[in-house]
Amino acid sequence: MNSDVLTDIASAEEGTSLWKDAWLRLRKNRLAIIGLYILLLCIVLALLTPLIAPYAYDAQDLDLGASPPSAAHWLGTDIFGRDMLTQILYGGRISLAVGFIATAVALVIGITWGAIAGYAGGRVDAVMMRMVDILYALPFMIFIILLMVVFGRNLLLLFLAIGAVEWLTMARIMRGQVQSLRQQEFVEAAISLGLSPGAIIRRHLIPNALGPIIVYTTLTIPSVMLLEAFLSFLGLGVQPPQTSWGLLISYGAETMEEYPWLLIFPGLALTITLFSLNFLGDGLRDALDVRGSKD
Repeated sequence: MNSDVLTDIASAEEGTSLWKDAWLRLRKNRLAIIGLYILLLCIVLALLTPLIAPYAYDAQDLDLGASPPSAAHWLGTDIFGRDMLTQILYGGRISLAVGFIATAVALVIGITWGAIAGYAGGRVDAVMMRMVDILYALPFMIFIILLMVVFGRNLLLLFLAIGAVEWLTMARIMRGQVQSLRQQEFVEAAISLGLSPGAIIRRHLIPNALGPIIVYTTLTIPSVMLLEAFLSFLGLGVQPPQTSWGLLISYGAETMEEYPWLLIFPGLALTITLFSLNFLGDGLRDALDVRGSKD
């Protein structure tokens, strides 16, 4: 028996797992890996912004005004003489925070709602999902705008408001996953052992539905960031002295004819981040789909 056969037998004995196979398939997707690296780079830059920003966040040079890119200011300055690279780095912190925190809020609400509806079934499921259908029909942009107007333009409220309108799709996805898993033998075994519905949902159903949850998360973060950018563009999102990519794009759009770099660079930062998240989400979707990969 040669060494190659022994290696194959050893590999077979070690076995594998869904996550290991998914990672191996994801590594073959170059766009997804590039997207992952870009996303990690954005997160690292956001965390280290106070240390690596070339200028102080509130540093102004009114005499300099809006100037094009130069050796002193790589991405130019805005109309107040503030360094654009510094503004983009600090704006990225807010935009990424909105994307991740609002998505986390949406996941908590959506996973809980969908898991309960899918596991309970019957009238409970019907009532809960009809409520989701009703909420889908509401004009949520107007709802968010009303929240901003009534309760003030608070950053925490912005996180909660966006998360509160993005959970509906996750609830439907989770309900479908739980309904398909509900008939599996391991769930019936857990029921026969006397586990409570809450314990079955926490320990068995949610962990086995992590694949679609992860994919949905990577696809929701871009939509949340776009929604924040749109609200900031309308003047209803992040407010000075804080900034975000959406707010910088709003300012750049007002002066794009005279100072195009004020729009180009924040727009590029947002576009590159959104593309990386979309590539990663598509890659994760394909990697976790065992039916679509036979190699």
